[in-house]
Amino acid sequence: MSTALTLTTGRRPDGSPVLVAAGEVDMSNAAEFAAALAHAVETAAGPVMVDLTALEYLDSAGLAALFPHAERIHLLASPLLAPVLTIAGLADVMTLVQS
Repeated sequence: MSTALTLTTGRRPDGSPVLVAAGEVDMSNAAEFAAALAHAVETAAGPVMVDLTALEYLDSAGLAALFPHAERIHLLASPLLAPVLTIAGLADVMTLVQS
């Protein structure tokens, strides 16, 4: 059974692309999350903002989906999620912005 995850794409006020993830990312839906990330990065001319502020849970499968796109994404994270991303090493290889 897959955990609830909503993925939406759009544009920020400056016109840059954004992928918003809401709900939970775990091993049951990490492939869907990874596919959405790959598509967003492949179709964008520049960096993609990945908004994780509406995530309630992100496990190691979700973290693993982020690493291959380190050079092409910026992460927007809540104060609760930002330490997890930092400990995992994502803050060292990509731009991490706290909301």
